[in-house]
Amino acid sequence: MQMVYFLLGIAIISEVFGSTMLKMSHGFTRFFPVVGVIAGYALAFYFLSITLQGLPLGFVYAVWSGVGTILTVLVGIRFFQEKISKQGFIGIGVLVLGLVLLNLAK
Repeated sequence: MQMVYFLLGIAIISEVFGSTMLKMSHGFTRFFPVVGVIAGYALAFYFLSITLQGLPLGFVYAVWSGVGTILTVLVGIRFFQEKISKQGFIGIGVLVLGLVLLNLAK
């Protein structure tokens, strides 16, 4: 069962990588970032599909999208100098709380 969570982690990291490359592609005008988008999302969906063999769909999708969203926000702040408001931080906190509650209910 631990392996399923590891694979979910790989799916999340791959999705965040794909999203980051999407930003760097500048509207699909840069070749290597476009390749990164395709590779990142392909890996994300592949590992997500494997994860779904061992965990419920609702739980997997909530964790994948929630953690992916949080990590993507952090990448934007760190690498693209994007700003986040107080409400944004509260929203991230609500996402984390929701993920914790969902995990407890699983």
